[in-house]
Amino acid sequence: MGTAFVFPGQGSQQVGMGKALAEQFPAAKAVFDEVDEALGEKLSAVMWNGPEDQLTLTANTQPALLAVSIAVARVLEAEKGLKISDAQFVAGHSLGEYSALCAAGALSLSDAARLLRVRGNAMQAAVPVGQGGMTALIGTTPEQAREIAAEAAQGEILEVANDNGGGQVVVSGHKAAADRAIEIAKAKGVKRALPLTVSAPFHSPLMAPAAEIMQEALALVTVNTPKPPVVANMTAQAETDPDTIRKLLVEQVTGTVRWRESVGYMAAQGVTRFVELGSGKVLAGLVKRIADGAEASSVGTPDDVAGF
Repeated sequence: MGTAFVFPGQGSQQVGMGKALAEQFPAAKAVFDEVDEALGEKLSAVMWNGPEDQLTLTANTQPALLAVSIAVARVLEAEKGLKISDAQFVAGHSLGEYSALCAAGALSLSDAARLLRVRGNAMQAAVPVGQGGMTALIGTTPEQAREIAAEAAQGEILEVANDNGGGQVVVSGHKAAADRAIEIAKAKGVKRALPLTVSAPFHSPLMAPAAEIMQEALALVTVNTPKPPVVANMTAQAETDPDTIRKLLVEQVTGTVRWRESVGYMAAQGVTRFVELGSGKVLAGLVKRIADGAEASSVGTPDDVAGF
């Protein structure tokens, strides 16, 4: 029975996340301290005390979610003797791919935190506020979502950003096009279509300026071979080559997060147990809907650690 560790992305954040871990486990506190130091500010204070609108700024959310995920991983290593390197795969959803790479030793924690701060700022700056949007389509297929996006675009940009699995597909691009997709989806009988409260149209071609910035930033950091391999968002396959990983992290800024296919790939390779490390339980829920019969759990609190 193979195990994969998976790491959540944007949307899993909440004020207070990681605080109990830091209070109870020195290994967790050390992670938050290192991230604060890498960023030159007390991000942990925003994470634990809010205000929420500060935490949801993407430049804060991205390194904050990384910090919680790595804190959980380090606590399990210290308290439970867990070795991430013994797993079959790691994978992360969007920014979670950086957490996965850090947990697997491909990126240092300080580098990963700084990269995600750059990534958050670059994604925010790529499109003026209010011009981009994302719409979640529930109860559809990637094929149908692409048709809806094409019809809604009307000369603007709208593309599939996330194929999350379980019939959940997210489209991203110009706000007017993302809004049009809601009415078109309803007319086509899609169960639910709703706008996402995001600050930018992530994983769409509108993010091209951010991809250029990430290419420069990634060129300056050391990327090691991850142990275990990372299943990349862009290829939905195991990747170990540092240069390939660097290139895929750049492409990921504008490309589709192929989560459904990534989980399917891991299950086909013999993974029967998926453990989500970090804030929330979003990925564990998606895994259950994608991989029939797979065991999926989440570890994010001291109670979860005790039960692991």
